Amino acid sequence: MENEKEQWVFIVNPIAGNGFAKSITPKLREMIEKHNIDAEVVFTERSGHATELSEQFYKKGFRNIIAVGGDGTFNEMCRPLINKKDVIAGIIPAGTGNDFIQILGFPNRFTEKDWDIFFNSQTIGMDSGSCNGMIFLNGMGLGFDAQVAAENYTEPGEVKRGSKYKYIWHIVKTLLFFKEKRMTVNNETGKHETECFINTIAIGRRFAGGFFLTPKAIANDGLLDVCMIKKLSLTERFSILLKVPEGKHITDKRVNYYQTAGINLEFPEVVPFHLDGELNFADKFEVTILPRALNIIYNPDGNHFFRN
Repeated sequence: MENEKEQWVFIVNPIAGNGFAKSITPKLREMIEKHNIDAEVVFTERSGHATELSEQFYKKGFRNIIAVGGDGTFNEMCRPLINKKDVIAGIIPAGTGNDFIQILGFPNRFTEKDWDIFFNSQTIGMDSGSCNGMIFLNGMGLGFDAQVAAENYTEPGEVKRGSKYKYIWHIVKTLLFFKEKRMTVNNETGKHETECFINTIAIGRRFAGGFFLTPKAIANDGLLDVCMIKKLSLTERFSILLKVPEGKHITDKRVNYYQTAGINLEFPEVVPFHLDGELNFADKFEVTILPRALNIIYNPDGNHFFRN
C-alpha cells in the first residue's frame, strides 16, 4: 500500500464516548506508524470545531480527513466536504451510540483487524441528506425522539448535565405525555395533513443505539427512506416500539414507510428535530437527497448498507 505521500488528518473529539475517543489516541498513533501514514492528530475544543478543522486541513491540501468520535463529530467534520470528489472521509467510532458506523460495515469498536481494513482505504460513494441546507449522514427525526433530545437541552446547543437515569426518565416521561402535532406533508404523491408519533427520514438504518427505524435503507441508492408512525394511543406506543429494534414495525398498518428523493414538511409552530442526533428547531423542513455526495472508507467484506 503506497500511503507514504498521502496526508491524513485525524480530528479527535476528546469527550466523545465519555472520553473513549481520547483514550484510544495512543492506539491511533500506533496504527498510523504501523501503516506508514503521513498524518496529523488534532483535538476539537468546542462545538463546531470539527467543521473548522476539516475546512482548514482541506485548504492545506489534506485529502484523507478522518473523525474520531461519534455521529455528531462525524457530521460536523463532513460539512465542508460534501460534493468534494477529491477528498476521502472516514470515521473511527468512539462515541456512545455509534449508529452511523453500521452503514460502513464496521463494528462499534475497532479490533486489530478493523484497523487494518480501515487503513487499506477501500472507498465508496455515499448519499447525504440535506434539511434546510444542513446535512445529515445517517438520518433526521421529528416527533418522539426529537422531543426526548429537547428534554435534555436548556436551549439549542446547551446540554443539560445529568446521569443516564435522568435520560431514561426523559424517555419514559415523553412516552407517557408526548402529544403528536399536526403537520403538512408535501411529497411526490401530493400534499396532505397528518399527525405522527415518529417521523424519520434517513440514509442509514439504525438510530438511538439499536432501533432500526428504516431497515430497508441503502446508503447509495439516491433515495431517502421515510418512516412515519401515525398518532398512537399509549398502549400502541409501547407495542410498536417493541417491534422497532428488529425493524418489524414497517408491516404495521399504523406505519407509512416509503422512499423518496425529497419531502417538504410544515408545522404551525416551531418544533424540535435532530440531524444525526444533534438538536435543532424549525417549523418548515425542505429535505432532499444528495446522491453519492461523500467518498467514504468502508469495509467491503462487512455487513454494510451499500449497493455495490
